Amino acid sequence: MTSKGRGGGPDEDPGPLSIFGRDEHGGGGDDGDGNHDGGESGAAADGPRRRRRGRRLLVWTLAVLLVLAGGAFGGLLWAADHYASSVRRIPDAFPTVPAAEQPPAVPHTGQTFLLVGLDARSDQPTTGRDAKAPAWQAGAQRSDTMMLMHISADRKSVSLVSIPRDTWVPVPGHGKAKINAAYSWGGPALTVQTVQDLTKIKIDHLAVIDWNGFRALTDAVGGVDITVPRTIEAKGDAREWLAGTHHMDGAEALLYVRERHGLPNGDLDRTKRQQNFLRALMLRTMDSGTLSSPAKLTGLLGTIGDVASVDDRLSNTDLYDLAWSLRDVRPDGVHFMNAPFGGFDTIDGQAVVLMDDGAAGVLWNAMRTDRMDDYLAQHRTSADTLGENVS
Repeated sequence: MTSKGRGGGPDEDPGPLSIFGRDEHGGGGDDGDGNHDGGESGAAADGPRRRRRGRRLLVWTLAVLLVLAGGAFGGLLWAADHYASSVRRIPDAFPTVPAAEQPPAVPHTGQTFLLVGLDARSDQPTTGRDAKAPAWQAGAQRSDTMMLMHISADRKSVSLVSIPRDTWVPVPGHGKAKINAAYSWGGPALTVQTVQDLTKIKIDHLAVIDWNGFRALTDAVGGVDITVPRTIEAKGDAREWLAGTHHMDGAEALLYVRERHGLPNGDLDRTKRQQNFLRALMLRTMDSGTLSSPAKLTGLLGTIGDVASVDDRLSNTDLYDLAWSLRDVRPDGVHFMNAPFGGFDTIDGQAVVLMDDGAAGVLWNAMRTDRMDDYLAQHRTSADTLGENVS
């Protein structure tokens, strides 16, 4: 592992994370401020910069949606049908219980995705085009990471809320258990049903990636820079992390996001690390020279198709429409947080995380009604949002 001093981002504000740059054929268009560029002279100076900016959001959004490991639908868009079709679809990903027993869809309130990272405990990939083992086999996998990602109806903000894997919740047909057991017992459909019952939020789409895919995706962007604010000593199976900024490849980043036994708040700190990784990935794709190279970008998009799976309700057209609609999202419009924490406990011999149901209800209602910006403004001090210093 190599370490370096804390590095700054680009000197200039990258501006909106546009999905598309200038028309590839060189025609005139809007310059982003509502002015028509007039044609050739603007194309020469503006085109490459805007195309690079477009690629950056595309890939990052896919990384988020597919993580967790975070969703970058845009990257699929850039290479059109070839890359959109390369992402494996998951059949029967949604519960078959009657509609009356599921949360109703609320019109004009954005879209909500459930992001799942799998701990398959196997060297064989279980997600993506090259899967050698099934994405779900009873008792074989548990969800290691779970996030709700809400995209606002006006497409100006994205909110990601982590639900710790040890959260004690009712699992339909099984009584109360850790939330990650739902995937083991019933795969994607039971996981979606469990989260919907917990939050009363209608899940629009599902994205799944296993840890083999996570590692490959990290390496495809050339690694990420993660800052550890203070040295964390080795404890048990947990490795030592020295204070400073580390450039991590896929294997090291995987160790970073999976660790919890060496962290003071266990699973809660672990979810913060996962969010911190996604933020680092976002910054990496915004300033990475890799994405300015068509050859390297093609390799990255091919990796996404190799490792990620999404529900079969998510068509190529859906990917295109969503990616285009996100063209004005800015980095400061992406928010990370944990579900409200209610304490730790030991139940049936298991160490579990309890959710603060009252506070969580307020958060879930804000997400359900597309009022996340209002929620964050009103809960600046109480919301467990991602800060700059992550253990």
